[in-house]
Order: sequence, then C-alpha cells, then structure tokens
Amino acid sequence: MNAYDDNAMKPLFGIPKPSDRMRNLVIGIITSIFVLETLICAFFFPCWPPNNHDGVNIFFAFIIMMVCGSHITLIIWYREGNLEPVFRNMIYFNTFSIILLCLCGNLYIQGVGLSRSYNCTV
Repeated sequence: MNAYDDNAMKPLFGIPKPSDRMRNLVIGIITSIFVLETLICAFFFPCWPPNNHDGVNIFFAFIIMMVCGSHITLIIWYREGNLEPVFRNMIYFNTFSIILLCLCGNLYIQGVGLSRSYNCTV
C-alpha cells in the first residue's frame, strides 16, 4: 500500500529523498549566512553611520537583495510544482552565483586589495 494512492495527492516530481532535503537545507543556510554577513558589513563597515563610502556599499547590498528576491521566487515556484525538475540545476547555479556575489561584495566592502583609508569620526 502506497501513501499516495490518490493521484491528486502524489508529489509532482516524485517522493523527496531525505538527502535532497538535507542538501537543500545546508545550501540554504550557507547562502543565508553569506547574504546576512554582506548586508551587515554594507551598513556597519568601516564605520557607522555609512556616510564615508557614498552609498556604494548600500547599493551593492540592495542589488544582492534583489537577486535573492528573484531566487526565492524561483524556489517557491519550484516547490509548488510550477517549474520542471530541470530548473533545480538553475536554482543551484543561482545559489552559487549569489554566494560568489556576496564574496565579491565582502571583498570590496572590506577594501581587500585597495589602498584606501577610512576616516571614521562620529
């Protein structure tokens, strides 16, 4: 006896495996950590208030949030069954791209490879 005898209750892409759920959870946590760290650094690094960098860091954080918004929409559509299973690879690629975008953003915000000085006076 199958738990999904009724075709209307059967999952669209097959029964999800525990390994898939664990992989998605780990990837989601890692991506969330990178995005949160980038957002925090954009507003609070090198000093507060963020007036010394002409809003470039905040604009970069806004762009990352826009990319994350479209990515979350894609994930929601996939989980609802509105997208085919081949889009799972695109979701993984977008996640990797967001992690790299956050890494580049953090390197820029922290000033790695640049010779700039910060004058943080409150």
